Amino acid sequence: MSEDQVTETAASSSKGRPAKKAAKASLFARIALFVRQIIGELKKVVAPTRKELINYTLVVLVFVAIMMVIVSLLDIGFGTAVSWVFGGIAPTDR
Repeated sequence: MSEDQVTETAASSSKGRPAKKAAKASLFARIALFVRQIIGELKKVVAPTRKELINYTLVVLVFVAIMMVIVSLLDIGFGTAVSWVFGGIAPTDR
């Protein structure tokens, strides 16, 4: 076997006739096809186990808590900086 035959795929070597341009289906046929495709995709979905679901939930809650702390610190820092720059009363002076 030559290297050309090894690297060439069946799809790229196909010399068949070109694909026909399909006639546009009716509205109801397209909706039915869409629903069948949705059902086909939903059959592929695998629900997480209880342990995985708890783990995912904890990861999300920890991430949200960390982001809340970061945003709060930035808010306090920027608020203090703006008050200091514009000569307002600092939050600690109240």
